[in-house]
Amino acid sequence: MPQYLDYNATSPVLPEVAEVVHKMMVEEFGNPGSRTHEFGAHAKRVVEKARASVAELVDAKKAEVIFTSGATESNNIAILGLAKYADEVGKKHIITSAIEHKAVLEPCEYLETKGFEVTYLTPGVSGLIDPQELESALRDDTLLVSLMHINNETGCIQPIEHFCELLSFHEAFFHVDAAQSFGKMNAGLENHRIDMISISGHKIYAPKGIGALVTRRRDGLKLPLAPIMFGGGQESGLRPGTLAAPLIAGLGMACQKAKSESFSWKQHAQELKQQMLDFVGQVGGEVIGDNTSPYVINFAIPGVNSEAAMLMLKEVVAVSNGSACTSNSYEPSHVLTAMGLDADRVSGSIRVSWSHLTKEIPVEKMKDKLSVLL
Repeated sequence: MPQYLDYNATSPVLPEVAEVVHKMMVEEFGNPGSRTHEFGAHAKRVVEKARASVAELVDAKKAEVIFTSGATESNNIAILGLAKYADEVGKKHIITSAIEHKAVLEPCEYLETKGFEVTYLTPGVSGLIDPQELESALRDDTLLVSLMHINNETGCIQPIEHFCELLSFHEAFFHVDAAQSFGKMNAGLENHRIDMISISGHKIYAPKGIGALVTRRRDGLKLPLAPIMFGGGQESGLRPGTLAAPLIAGLGMACQKAKSESFSWKQHAQELKQQMLDFVGQVGGEVIGDNTSPYVINFAIPGVNSEAAMLMLKEVVAVSNGSACTSNSYEPSHVLTAMGLDADRVSGSIRVSWSHLTKEIPVEKMKDKLSVLL
């Protein structure tokens, strides 16, 4: 089997997480909404403990955490959930960027069909959004700014602290898609100028199908979000449906592990990053993007197509050439295209991503496999 190096797409479930999920599935399987017996009461306590664990990582309050099926649903609630309020106050301008995940871009595109105006900021070859561009785009009728923390394709760490500083003088709601940073690189997410944070469990060693949306209160008041689904009133009326207590418990356990171990995880990841930087230099490659996460590298080798490279590497490593969420599409990466990269670099880009579970990267074997293409 090849070595798995596609952690930006998904991560394995940690044994401690799997254990608590299994127990909640086969032994402590009560419905958190059942109030007439101990099975339900116990499940409710587990859910609330997990809610507190999520909140603690970003300095939020337990009541500000809404459980969802993942960051995609969280993004949809954060963006589409403000539409009714936008109509009421007459603010229908949204600022986002051209390098966001499709789970942000497509809800924004939908709102454009409903009379909203969306400004798409572009990053340039650095992959980083210039805070001055954000400042210039702000208007009196700007309702929402939605900008990701770490890009899923390039790993570029966006300057969200600078965004927060700029927005301290504006009333627009600020939403951050933190699917690639929450639990691994939380610095900046604790800033209370961020109104909403989208979280994905399967990026931090919890199961697929669970995530959260942090909805910080403003001056003690809830955000004016309206539900986009109906039927049950769970999660403060914002996200109906029976809570997936086993998955929620797993996310809570993953957050506890992240709280105690994220620093050592990051140190190890940085050592692996240096291995990959050396490898890219040795094969004549070019790193794509600036200020990137220690958990990922996106690179291109001039004259080498990514599909050909991955074919040569498939017996050694499992890597990707774009977002797993759009892997059924053979169109060029919208992220790399928006960065203004030439067609060769776009078609040649390869994303390699790892975690603390990765002992080492088989760079010598990778070089051997790619030698026929160089």
